[in-house]
Order: sequence, then C-alpha cells, then structure tokens
Amino acid sequence: MKLSTRAKYGLKALIDLGLYSEKEAVSLQSIAGRQNISVSYLEQLMALLKKAGLVKSVRGAAGGYFLGRPAEEISVGDILRVLEGGLEAATCPGTEGDGGCQGSDLCVARLVWKRINDSITDAVDTLMLSELIEESRRIHEK
Repeated sequence: MKLSTRAKYGLKALIDLGLYSEKEAVSLQSIAGRQNISVSYLEQLMALLKKAGLVKSVRGAAGGYFLGRPAEEISVGDILRVLEGGLEAATCPGTEGDGGCQGSDLCVARLVWKRINDSITDAVDTLMLSELIEESRRIHEK
C-alpha cells in the first residue's frame, strides 16, 4: 500500500493542529510554515477533513482550525479514509463475499489479500492521533 501526498500531508497537518490548537485556533499559514506545505493544498485537505468532522474552523481575526474531536478519539484510520478513500492494499473480488469472483471458493490467494487488508485496517484503526501528537512532543523536546 502506498499512501498519497494527500494522506501524508493531511496527517502531518493534523498532528501539527493537535500540537498547537490547545489554546487557540491555528491558521493554515502557520501550519504551512511549520510543515512546509502550501496553503492552497492545506485548504483542500482541511475542506475534506472539516466535512468529515475531524476539524472545525473559526472565522475572524483570531480564526483558524482546531480538532473536531479529542485526539484520543481520532484514529489514523479515520484520517486516511477521509483523505484516501479505501485502505485496501490489494483488491480481490473473492474477499468481498458478494460472489464477485467465480473461483473464490477454491482460491487460496484471497486469504493472503484478506489478511494483508485486515492487518492494515487493524494497524491504522488502533493508532490514535493523540499517540502521534505525544510522540511529536517527545521528539521536539530532545
């Protein structure tokens, strides 16, 4: 599975937001400066994340963005699904259970694809944004 720039930058932006939005909303310009991401690209990402409820925005002079839910309640999987869509490393009609593949009853390879996809899902759904924020804090303190 290869993640797009959208997913990589979106995750970096949300970690940054989690680090800096505890007391006030964070501007896209400040995130862009710290993360070396263009403001126009961040606007696109934030629009998707806002629509999904992962971020909220405040207008005005002190406006900007903050997390839409506590970081402990946002998994990396939540973020990646918004920015990437599906997370399947391999698609196989035999793993979907809708009879999409004629030979799926006899195909052993589908078990490989299912196990890979299940492992990815488990990894990203159990890794919370709060863990990444704390790790980022530890790294920056050194």
